[in-house]
Amino acid sequence: MATKKASRNQTLSCSAAELKRLSKKLLKLEKPATVADIKDRLINQDLFAAAQSLPSEFADLIVLDPPYNLSKDFHGHLFKSREKLEYCSYFEEVIDALLPLLKPHGTVYVCSDWKTSILIAPILEERLIVRNRITWEREKGRGAKSNWKNNTEDIWFCTRSDKYLFNVDAVKLKRKVIAPYRDTEGKPKDWDEGEDGNYRLTHPSNVWTDITIPFWSMPENTDHPTQKPEKLIAKLVLASTKPGDMILDPFLGSGTTAVVAKKLGRHFVGVEQNTEYGCWAQKRLAAVEKDPSIQGYAEGVFWDRNARKSGRM
Repeated sequence: MATKKASRNQTLSCSAAELKRLSKKLLKLEKPATVADIKDRLINQDLFAAAQSLPSEFADLIVLDPPYNLSKDFHGHLFKSREKLEYCSYFEEVIDALLPLLKPHGTVYVCSDWKTSILIAPILEERLIVRNRITWEREKGRGAKSNWKNNTEDIWFCTRSDKYLFNVDAVKLKRKVIAPYRDTEGKPKDWDEGEDGNYRLTHPSNVWTDITIPFWSMPENTDHPTQKPEKLIAKLVLASTKPGDMILDPFLGSGTTAVVAKKLGRHFVGVEQNTEYGCWAQKRLAAVEKDPSIQGYAEGVFWDRNARKSGRM
């Protein structure tokens, strides 16, 4: 018997009827596709099968969140941890399938955990220009008795060439000013004074501590085991694309990248082999029409966690 959700539990799911209806909207590519065929669509296929039919050099940005080298059950699609060389070979196949789809001046962001980072960094350096490694605090996580608690993940920032887009003004972080400095005339120095507090816009670093992992009372939450927050993906999208650009997510999962792209006025293509996840993504995309907000992003800036008085950041 299904368990009744608590009244505040907003975790998204699909009924049997919804799965039947939404699965009909998912694409399966059987011949070479044009950009018009795939724009703003979700493809329900294995990445390697889909990549053969995708057009060359169509993506301005690839957000790559592959299975880490961990054993994980993605609702019936099992990924087992592998020997290091075997995982490296798998990741090389992934990258080599995707790079022909990226524009010459495009950007790739690659998600990983610290163990997987050790394996993929040399592969990325062979094929791309590695610009930075972002480390973000994943505030969930189990404690450890004989080791430090694993509480972070990485995102590798890579480009195909030295000509690439990075819009730093679109991803500044708004923080509360605890000890505000004033100039000799008593005016705020590098911060703004307001009725609801004192704030400073800061340049983004490669250490992110302002991310909230989706949980049961947030409307973006699903039962996907490794779901990325919309705020996290929004930073990547705003930094490295313009409105109208095309974003590819070849391991779409429950649809976060596609949802964020739609909310921010970009186009998307998502590839996901799990049909149920694809249906969750379709349902989330439909909900954007009613609620285009992104938790933690408001008034054109990213807010530090708990910085705003109104709303959870």
